[in-house]
Amino acid sequence: MKILFIQTGGTIDKDYPKKVKGYGFEITEPAVRQILERINPAFEYEVISLLRKDSTDITVKDKKKIFEECEKADTDKIIITHGTDTMIDTAIFLSDVENKTIVLTGAFKPEKFTNSDADFNVGAAVGAVNLLKHGIYIAMNGTIYPFDEVKRDKISGKFVNI
Repeated sequence: MKILFIQTGGTIDKDYPKKVKGYGFEITEPAVRQILERINPAFEYEVISLLRKDSTDITVKDKKKIFEECEKADTDKIIITHGTDTMIDTAIFLSDVENKTIVLTGAFKPEKFTNSDADFNVGAAVGAVNLLKHGIYIAMNGTIYPFDEVKRDKISGKFVNI
């Protein structure tokens, strides 16, 4: 079994900039790489850094690039790390990918933070991608949602069933 991890950016991959007097974040190396190194998983995996963008900056052209990467993958198990703001939009865009189990996940706090939810969400995505039938899913807040049965609560920011 092999899982392909595709980095698109978002909070999960944010780190402090290397510049002097910088207050903003930069999207850096795939956070999932550090997570996987810590746990030393018993499965084969590949990590691709496809985009390094805040999800609000992901364009239709970017979504096509993600779609194409999923279609050409040599495995049917794919986890996409993505910003939470437009994760559902990208999941909808990917809904025509066939014969793959694709799980999108991310984090509300960067993986670099000790109180981040990144490890938990990636762990949930790994479990999900191994058990679910082909389709597109969101793994957030300890729950796995089919892409067309989830929305983002505007007050709490959490993902919830429709």
